[in-house]
Amino acid sequence: MKIGIIICDRYKTCGGGKCFRSMQNREGAFDIYSKDEPLEIVGYTTCGGCPGGNIEYVPEEMIKNGAEVIHLATGFVVGYPPCPYISHFKKFIEEKYKLRVVVGTHPIPQKYLLTHEEMGTWISEEWKEIISPTMANEELRIEYN
Repeated sequence: MKIGIIICDRYKTCGGGKCFRSMQNREGAFDIYSKDEPLEIVGYTTCGGCPGGNIEYVPEEMIKNGAEVIHLATGFVVGYPPCPYISHFKKFIEEKYKLRVVVGTHPIPQKYLLTHEEMGTWISEEWKEIISPTMANEELRIEYN
């Protein structure tokens, strides 16, 4: 499976360590892939900053590199405030490029979960659905703190 990862521009200097570790270990949103299935990153970039200018053309470049799926990194949901465009990004990429989009990469770190629970940012049904691929269990979330 060839994967493109788009990260939130707030984290443009992120080295991707948690994303790559979770991909290697098939944790978080990567747990949908069999450990027997080879995974390859064919693109890694930011959204371009609000409101996501790179979203319009980056998937096309990733497809040229063989991308079969795009992952919108966990940073889109754990940052504060969470990305208000994430659902639009997913819908746009899926409709324009006919490419599957998975929201999330690594498990949500426990410290971020606690903050967002305290602030009430993920209480809507839409947000519960958005974060579900990266919730994992508490032990794994703590490992990603």
